[in-house]
Amino acid sequence: MDVHGSAHTRLALLAATEPGIAESQIFRLALHHAAAELQAVAGAVHLRGPTSALRLVCSAGLPPASAERWDIVMADGPTVPAGAVREGRHTWVPARTGGTADTGDTNGTDSTDSTGSTDGTGSTDGTGSTDGIDSTADTGSTADTVGIPASPWPGTGLASVPFFSGDRAVGAITLLTGDRGEPGAREWDYLRAVAAWTEQRMRQAPPRTQPAQETQEVLAGDRLRQALRGVPIGTWDWDLHTGHLEWADTAAAIYGALPADYEPRMENWLKSVHPDDLPSGMAAAERAIRDCTGYEAEYRMRRPDGSYCWCQARGSVVCDESGVPVRMVGVVWDSSESRSARDALARALRMMSDGFVLLDDTGRIVFVNLEAERVLGAPEQELLGRLLWELPAVRGVPDLESRCRKAGAAAAAPVSFDVWLNPDHCHRLRLVPGPSGLTVYLTDVTEKRRREAERAAARRAAAERSARIAELTAALAKAMTSSDVVDAVAQRVLPPLGASGLVVITTVGTRTHVVGAVGYPVPMLDTLDGLRIEPGDPVREALLTGAPLFVPSAEEFARRYPRRARLPSLAGKQAWAFLPLTVSGRTFAVCVVSFDEPRRLAHDEQTLLTTISALVAHALERARLYDAEHTRSQELQRALLPRELPRLPECTVAARFLPATQDVGGDWYDVIPLSGGRVALVAGDVMGHGLSEAATMGRLRTAVHTLADLELPPDELMGRLNQIVGGLGGDSYATCLYAVHDSTTGVCTLTLAGHPPPAVVEPDGRVHFPELSPDPPLGAAQPPFRASELRVEDGTLLALYTDGLVESGGREIGQGMADLAALLRTAGRDDLERLCDLVTSKLLPDEPATASDDAVLLLARLHTLSGDRVAAWQLPDDPRAAGRAREHVRDQLPRWGLDELVMTTELIVSELVGNVVRHARGPARLRLLHTRPAGLVCEVSDGSLTTPRIRHASAMDEGGRGLQLVAALCRRWGARYTATGKCIWAEQALSADGHEPPWEPAAGAGF
Repeated sequence: MDVHGSAHTRLALLAATEPGIAESQIFRLALHHAAAELQAVAGAVHLRGPTSALRLVCSAGLPPASAERWDIVMADGPTVPAGAVREGRHTWVPARTGGTADTGDTNGTDSTDSTGSTDGTGSTDGTGSTDGIDSTADTGSTADTVGIPASPWPGTGLASVPFFSGDRAVGAITLLTGDRGEPGAREWDYLRAVAAWTEQRMRQAPPRTQPAQETQEVLAGDRLRQALRGVPIGTWDWDLHTGHLEWADTAAAIYGALPADYEPRMENWLKSVHPDDLPSGMAAAERAIRDCTGYEAEYRMRRPDGSYCWCQARGSVVCDESGVPVRMVGVVWDSSESRSARDALARALRMMSDGFVLLDDTGRIVFVNLEAERVLGAPEQELLGRLLWELPAVRGVPDLESRCRKAGAAAAAPVSFDVWLNPDHCHRLRLVPGPSGLTVYLTDVTEKRRREAERAAARRAAAERSARIAELTAALAKAMTSSDVVDAVAQRVLPPLGASGLVVITTVGTRTHVVGAVGYPVPMLDTLDGLRIEPGDPVREALLTGAPLFVPSAEEFARRYPRRARLPSLAGKQAWAFLPLTVSGRTFAVCVVSFDEPRRLAHDEQTLLTTISALVAHALERARLYDAEHTRSQELQRALLPRELPRLPECTVAARFLPATQDVGGDWYDVIPLSGGRVALVAGDVMGHGLSEAATMGRLRTAVHTLADLELPPDELMGRLNQIVGGLGGDSYATCLYAVHDSTTGVCTLTLAGHPPPAVVEPDGRVHFPELSPDPPLGAAQPPFRASELRVEDGTLLALYTDGLVESGGREIGQGMADLAALLRTAGRDDLERLCDLVTSKLLPDEPATASDDAVLLLARLHTLSGDRVAAWQLPDDPRAAGRAREHVRDQLPRWGLDELVMTTELIVSELVGNVVRHARGPARLRLLHTRPAGLVCEVSDGSLTTPRIRHASAMDEGGRGLQLVAALCRRWGARYTATGKCIWAEQALSADGHEPPWEPAAGAGF
């Protein structure tokens, strides 16, 4: 079909129309686009009914009088639409100046020339009469057909195109053309395309329903029959072939008095039916004739006085022997009274504040009120007859069709559910089953749901606040230190608020001190720590007023605190909450919560932060007291431990002490140099935690030092130490490992009191824990203690430790000792300091805060003194012993390169041997030890158990100055017991080059 330009666009627009629209909409759209494309001045659509008459169903541009006279036209009459329907082709009739152009029978003509002659069967003469067309004179008189009043027609002619239902023409679209004249070939093609679209959409249109005002619940059932009792009933008989309609007297009385010249034909009856009711009545008649079924309709009839009355009609179709319908007979009665009641009900329903939709048993809409029209987004005429779930407004409702069908089933109960027909409005959809359909109520519950949501949100917010406060309270109750408090607040307050930074600031004098911070760069914290508090500072304002401050943006911060305007850019924050921390009416700190973006906190958020600040204040105050006490305890504990380890030729040592984070304990270690190339290694642990345990540790360490200076053997020393612990109280216990390494013999003597054994790392890398004979802890043991000897090679590593290093809540002590051995095995001969760091970092928790016990590690690499560094002689048991000893000194020291020490050493040896000769018993023994770089040791042993002591001789005494002289010549001296007696020793220090500094006697000093 040849259409182009705007015609093609209009057809595309028509094709895009949604299927299933009502017939009234179809006719209006078709007429509108046909008239617009041909630039027609007016137009009309006629539809064939069950008789030979055509009924006006749609018009545009026609004056009321013309529209009324064109309301019904005979299908076999001479009018243009009748001719188009009758011939089944498009028709054109030119207008005649001064006459009517719509009363001629075109006889199927397609075109005319300028003289008015036609190319069909009709012709036009000079008078303007048309063959086959009933003309009217200028006086305006009309023939028996209905046409436009005789008057000068403004257009150029009438163009009409039929549309079909199957093979039967059922209607026509007629246009009064303008100045463009007769349509051309392309325009006729366009009109036929519009007619074809009309035919297609009529087949897709929903079935015609009863008038919108009637409800099926009122029209059907026993209630209707009850309403008809006592009402006069008339009869009627309609001959379908001739169109003759016979009324009984009662029927005539119902319709009112009829004119004497009234002809009883169906066409005349149709003229009396209200235009709004005629389509449904004609549709019902068509269905009854087509299907040979019963007929039922309700419509308004115009009485002779111009008023209308409601009539209810029922009938049946009579067929001949071949089954062809020939007559329709029925009854009619006045239903105005019942209709008034129904209209009142319908008006009430129409004006309901809730949406009201009535569906038939197939789900099609038969009634809607105004609110439902608004909600569904379409007027009543577009909604009637359509399936509810196919409407665009409710297509997004899940399973609406299945819900409606289920609700409309027998014995179904009403159901209700919420639907969001658009993002801004929520409706409560209630489906109530009825005897012949389903009633749908649409109630706008948007505001109700909003209030419910607000109440629910408020309840949730309150519950969340309570949960957060409870969670924070529990975390703060566990927090011990100020750092714990800051971490607890950061983890449980910042994420819910979307905050990114937290800093707690206290004051020290007139300056700030940062207690802890999260989410701040180090330069910012360095700036805040020690910042002078001045007027115009938010921290100072919060401290002075004790009220929280909320700053929503950096601009507001700069405006309120211009002196601190650079801080936001330095911190990278855009909003702040300054929360003063107050306890017992004293504000001692400020907690600052910050945000990366500008943020205006809601009222409930401000309330939450204010509540939280009170909890934080009490927790922080408690933590500060704990921090102070813990710091003092740790200082005390560290003060009781060795500040530095001695550098000894007998061993190379390194140690680590890691205190528990929760409380101080009683772990300790020590390295004690002894005489004769020996060294004592100690590790101990006082059971329990607290200041009293730390004090006990200090006592025991002092006691070990004192007992070690007495040169007691390890088992005897441990017995003395057990007595000391026992005297401290019944609940005091301690473990201890005491080891003495003799570098001259390579023997290590150890005594254990409830302590784990040391780890021994052989020079070849083998690691083992020696099987020693342990004793119970100090305070619970019964002497005597057992001592074990362990022979070690030069370079052997001895590792002493406490249980805090190898035992924890998630690791047994056996596993910890195995891990320690593995680390020592792989370490080889690494530097002891690095080895200490490696062992502690691997064995202790990654988070120091989880350490619940002190840990001690003491590493000692043992050295043995070679034979060329030791010289020993047996002395005679007579006065010659001193001289013999001096000879040995003069002979040995030059061999060691210690010539400068000969004189001093001779004097020391002479005095010591002389004391043995005078006061002890032999035999005497001399031993010299060259312990580079420590010094030279002279030892004189005898069989006596008498311990020498320095006497304070008077000026007149001839003796008693020997030990004073020895003490003056050496760095230190002493005596120790041996298995056969005692040994007196004196140690001289060497200079940096390995020699004894030259000795100069003090003024007045002499022998």
